[in-house]
Amino acid sequence: MKIAFIGLGNMGGPMAINLIKAGHSVKAFDLSQDSLAKVQADGGQVAASAQEAVQGAEAVVTMLPASQHVEGLFLGSGNLLASIAKGTLVIDSSTIAAATSQKVAKAAEAAGIDFIDAPVSGGTGGAIAGTLTFMVGGSDAALERARPLLEKMGKNIFHAGGVGAGQTAKICNNMLLGILMIGTSEAIALGVANGLDPKVLSEIMRRSSGGNWALEVYNPYPGVQEASAATRGYTGGFGTDLMLKDLGLAQENAMTVKASTPLGGMARAIYAAHSIAGHGGEDFASIIKMLRKLA
Repeated sequence: MKIAFIGLGNMGGPMAINLIKAGHSVKAFDLSQDSLAKVQADGGQVAASAQEAVQGAEAVVTMLPASQHVEGLFLGSGNLLASIAKGTLVIDSSTIAAATSQKVAKAAEAAGIDFIDAPVSGGTGGAIAGTLTFMVGGSDAALERARPLLEKMGKNIFHAGGVGAGQTAKICNNMLLGILMIGTSEAIALGVANGLDPKVLSEIMRRSSGGNWALEVYNPYPGVQEASAATRGYTGGFGTDLMLKDLGLAQENAMTVKASTPLGGMARAIYAAHSIAGHGGEDFASIIKMLRKLA
């Protein structure tokens, strides 16, 4: 299949490469020349613009930072929908507001274009390994069109409901992830402050009732897990500012539906302070730096 891929960051780049490895023809666009070069080195084509990338594409995959980028690309000055052929499938894997997905989907439908929101979970490791979890919002028919592509980038595909439902599921998941990472970091920092070995403590908690994803595969303490962001200086991975964005989306949604999310609100405040302190570009697991200072 001829695929246009727009957005080649820490997640998008490996996802595009997995589509290339699966035998698809991928034409990619990103503002970063380094990111384009990586995809080109793996057999992809590069485009000078998003409009050029979608020419002749049967499917378009986007992975962008925030709502304003998605809306700007498809509906704003970029007006990408006007360059996409009728009948094309658009898969947006950005994590954005559900309302933005619905707005873009409505315009896509009017243009005869299938649109699904398909945000992901699994981190950069999952993106590289092709083991991501996709949370999909859209029609049954559009999902079935997308499934052969999603299966080359992930191993778990969930149909959450109509357009926007994938985004809602994602912000619920990431709100919980943010809370879990803070709690895990607090517990490890407390143990270390009392002289415990972080590896031993982490293993005790991992095998006990406090076990969670952070302890299993994304330990925030340096040196505990070789492949973790913590052990590579909190570089790459899922940035603090991206976590802060997602926690903000969760709080905006909670206000809209009048849901009570006190821990989500507290997590957002903690990550905001961490970002203001200069750690916005570091992996979100770096939150333990703040808690180790307090310990």
